[in-house]
Amino acid sequence: MKTAILLGATGLTGGILLQKLLKNPAYEKVKLFSRSPVAVRDGKIEEHLIDMFRLDEYTELFEADEVFCCIGTTKSKTPDTDTYRKIDFGIPVAAAKLCKENGINTFLVISALGADANSSTFYNKIKGKMEEAVLSQNIKNTYIFQPSLIAGDREEKRFFENLAKNAFEILNFMMLGPLKKYRSIHPETIAKAMIIVAKQGHKKNSIESDEIKEIASSL
Repeated sequence: MKTAILLGATGLTGGILLQKLLKNPAYEKVKLFSRSPVAVRDGKIEEHLIDMFRLDEYTELFEADEVFCCIGTTKSKTPDTDTYRKIDFGIPVAAAKLCKENGINTFLVISALGADANSSTFYNKIKGKMEEAVLSQNIKNTYIFQPSLIAGDREEKRFFENLAKNAFEILNFMMLGPLKKYRSIHPETIAKAMIIVAKQGHKKNSIESDEIKEIASSL
């Protein structure tokens, strides 16, 4: 019986992942670290409402077998670049450092397809730098999930993102061969793949969108 830590349970993918962890008999406890409570009530949940920018102050509570990090924001939701960096870079890296400090050997984090520390695009650059910082902790089982555009309905309205999703639904059928990895992906698929990789491992640290789909469909 395992204990999992989940960061980002109030988000789209994190919320689905939480439901899967709660239903999975391999997990006896799911520790949540977030700034706001989840609507779910379950005996497996141990919820810690904290300032996520001060995650490094909660070393004693950060004990588990596996850590799932689904933290992320968007430019429309977080226009201030400093705050954006604190969320998309600061929180995952702080979590990875706590894993290293507390001997947690499995860390799974959602990044993005196109993440590149040398990119001229702010979003891709931040994700790329996050990946580098996470990998530098040398956690034994580190897995970085790089999904394409995530399809699904969020509570907050994102007009331009919704337009992009609708366009991708049409373009998906035209993306063949090496372009398959750019097809949109459902959060259910990501969550399922993360649990499979946590259990079985994977041959690579970085897992692109088309590989995520293959893993999710393997069981």
